[in-house]
Amino acid sequence: MNTDQLSGKWKQLKGAAKQHWGKLTDDDLEAIAGKRDALAVKLEERYGMAKEEAQRKADEWMKSYSLDEDPGVFGRSHEGADREHHAAGKR
Repeated sequence: MNTDQLSGKWKQLKGAAKQHWGKLTDDDLEAIAGKRDALAVKLEERYGMAKEEAQRKADEWMKSYSLDEDPGVFGRSHEGADREHHAAGKR
């Protein structure tokens, strides 16, 4: 999904982002507006990630969504990614 497509679906994806990245506030999600770079910056701020790690995590999360999937179900299960994410957040 490219940035324009993601921005267009961001209202629907915000819930999934909030669930996956629990430390992001509603204001953060509004500011991100589907932009990978903005997500990476917020991940750096909220989770204390290095810039490269935040960019990689943002890329991975955004690539996990596809326009071809059912619009009611956004992406694959993030169960494994959630465990990795939560472990990284408890540094």
